[in-house]
Amino acid sequence: MTKDEPLIAGIELGGTKCIATLARGTRIERQQRWPTGDPATLDLIAERLAQWRAETPFAAIGIASFGPLVLDRNAPGFGHMGNTPKPGWAGADVHGAFARRFDLPVGFDTDVNGAALAEGQWGAAAGCAVHAYATVGTGVGLGIVVNGAPIQGHMHPEAGHVRIRRQPGDAYPGACPAHGDCLEGLVSGPGLIERAPAPLEKVGDDDPLWSLVAADLAEWAATLILTLSPQRLVLGGGVMQARPILLPMIRRGVLANLAGYLADVDAAAMETLLVPPALGDRAGPLGAIMLGLKAMEITSSRP
Repeated sequence: MTKDEPLIAGIELGGTKCIATLARGTRIERQQRWPTGDPATLDLIAERLAQWRAETPFAAIGIASFGPLVLDRNAPGFGHMGNTPKPGWAGADVHGAFARRFDLPVGFDTDVNGAALAEGQWGAAAGCAVHAYATVGTGVGLGIVVNGAPIQGHMHPEAGHVRIRRQPGDAYPGACPAHGDCLEGLVSGPGLIERAPAPLEKVGDDDPLWSLVAADLAEWAATLILTLSPQRLVLGGGVMQARPILLPMIRRGVLANLAGYLADVDAAAMETLLVPPALGDRAGPLGAIMLGLKAMEITSSRP
């Protein structure tokens, strides 16, 4: 990191909080947080960015947002929020709220794709050609990066909404408004709050709930390993951060699910295949910074 690195504004829009950041590479110079209320929060963030820009001009903006998002630039709804269960946000013009106001390159992608890029550039997945970042928090999301580019096609990955085999004796119907007992409906914050025997902060690490969560995430992670063949799968998000006991349980569960099919994936290999984010809680904000850097690079490469 040098003084010559461009100053980038990053906006992380999460399910519960929004974070605006000014950074040069991984060096964060300014930061402010807001609760994720309704889309009027975007105006508050834009006002703060305008104040920062008047004091210290920045080169680009990156927006890393919860989804689903319309990322196809040829689609009529590009830059808008899709059919999110977040009240009031469906159809919100997230990209336009900043692109209309600032004559700057504006990068736009999911929060997990941004975090995956940041971990690949500066963190736990550095040097990996194929890697993924999974977040388990207010929702469950997956960002996939191949050769430095996040995967997008018809849309971005929505792997948190896949269904997995239910654990024996687990009859919880799930908290996802769209799918009920998809993975997100079972292991994300809202689901855990509903099914926990007490407030989450008072639930002990030895409670059977965490064995169910780890088993569900282990089956999902094993499926991701078999389908994506990542060199590294980073497991982050508020739930993982609050419960460090989950990662070793998930690793053991993945090995059980793989059942020896991948001969080179043993307990030692699992220590470097499934890892926590090296950037910690900075993965999200720095993911937005990475999206701004990518947008600036694309703009500068145009004739």
